[in-house]
Amino acid sequence: MENEIVRLISRYLELTNEEASAFAECIPIKSFKKGDILLREGQVCRDSYFVIEGCVRKYYIIDGDERTTAFYVEDESIASLQSYTNKTPANHYFECVEDCRLAVLNYEKEQELFKRVPKYEALCRMSMEDDFGEQQEALAKFITSSPEERYKNLLETRPDLIQRVPQYHLASYLGVKPESLSRIRKRIAKK
Repeated sequence: MENEIVRLISRYLELTNEEASAFAECIPIKSFKKGDILLREGQVCRDSYFVIEGCVRKYYIIDGDERTTAFYVEDESIASLQSYTNKTPANHYFECVEDCRLAVLNYEKEQELFKRVPKYEALCRMSMEDDFGEQQEALAKFITSSPEERYKNLLETRPDLIQRVPQYHLASYLGVKPESLSRIRKRIAKK
């Protein structure tokens, strides 16, 4: 049976047998339970992830409150780039919001893959450029919109999160209190 990670990478790259073996050896797929913490503030990030199944959130603790800044679902990459590449302590958390199956790549294995499969480095660079552009647009939209507009945008662009993520996490992600989100939802439902 073909390795699942090889099937996944083959969606993006044409692989030789040797390259497929390199991916199968270097990137295990692991299961995590809802509530598992993948990274804690103060830890140095040693792994990056690719979501096969499930949902992971990124959050910060500010003045004792959790502030959610991202959700990662199927076919999305997760990395604390500052911590991962510079070997510095992370200033945030990654938590599984659902049971998850994740492809796990640690820094040393990634460097090995870059040497064994040079075209993988180009794929990673292009992926990071796409992610960076999307993050820039998302930040600009967040800053320039009202909470109600943010919620409407969430309904349009990521409706799956409404069913998958607890309301208090969604409220934090939208920059409002849960009570405010309830009011926004009621106003929109009346329209």
